Amino acid sequence: MKIRFSLIYPFFLALVLMLLSACSPQSSQPGSATPTPESTTPATASKEAKEIVLATTTSTQDSGLLDSLLPVFEQKTGIKVKVVAVGTGQAIKLGEDGNTDVLLVHARKSEDEFMEKGFGINAYDVMYNQFYIVGPSDDPAGLKQAKTAKEAMEKIAANKSSFVSRGDDSGTDKKEKSIWKEAGITPEGSWYLSSGQGMGETLQMADEKKAYTLTDEATFLSRKLGLQIVMQGDKSLLNPYGIIQVKSSSKQEEGMQLIQFFTGEEGQKLIGEFGQATYGKGLFVPDAKKR
Repeated sequence: MKIRFSLIYPFFLALVLMLLSACSPQSSQPGSATPTPESTTPATASKEAKEIVLATTTSTQDSGLLDSLLPVFEQKTGIKVKVVAVGTGQAIKLGEDGNTDVLLVHARKSEDEFMEKGFGINAYDVMYNQFYIVGPSDDPAGLKQAKTAKEAMEKIAANKSSFVSRGDDSGTDKKEKSIWKEAGITPEGSWYLSSGQGMGETLQMADEKKAYTLTDEATFLSRKLGLQIVMQGDKSLLNPYGIIQVKSSSKQEEGMQLIQFFTGEEGQKLIGEFGQATYGKGLFVPDAKKR
């Protein structure tokens, strides 16, 4: 029995159309949500960590004081402190240019001028130590017999004994220049050398050349050198440090928190204890008060 193709063709065509319809993607029904790929964009951006800049003298860095204090502050507040350790003159210039948030320096006359010109607010005394005149152990200029720093400098100049100056407009450099001025001496000649560097490097140079130099107490005691203290205790060698908030800073709250830490009970205690275990005495004397 023969089946005509014309009879089965409609059935075959209907079957093919049914199969194609089943395999094709279904269109969205009216009102139904269209599926979207899962978003890969974070819901919120991570908050930027707070950071402030502290411009300070090399003595607070070279002595290790900041390495002792700042981790405690950062842990307590979550504020990161970026340290720029330069001479006091350079640090104050950074403040005048608005490139730092807080100053920790040691040149009271320059600090007062900074405040008077309107660059700073909230100035505090924070600590002090002293300057030493140090030199070779044989003391060729006889400075140990001098009664004052002025007399010691006069002996150096009279003997043309080698003297290394920082020559960097730092607080130590300013103090040195003021003593020469008091003595009525303009130091010059082959015996008077300038390092143009920080206190640590200047001490190293003086040690190598068997020369005299003026140094802050903390950096000298924290270095192992052959130089000896030949003049100390003169009232002109007092070395006070100040901490100042920079007026143009955009981080006033954070900057004030750092100042409050240095001048507060915990910071003052840490400053007073710093160096005692190693040297048998603190390298700085806490002395916080608002100016």
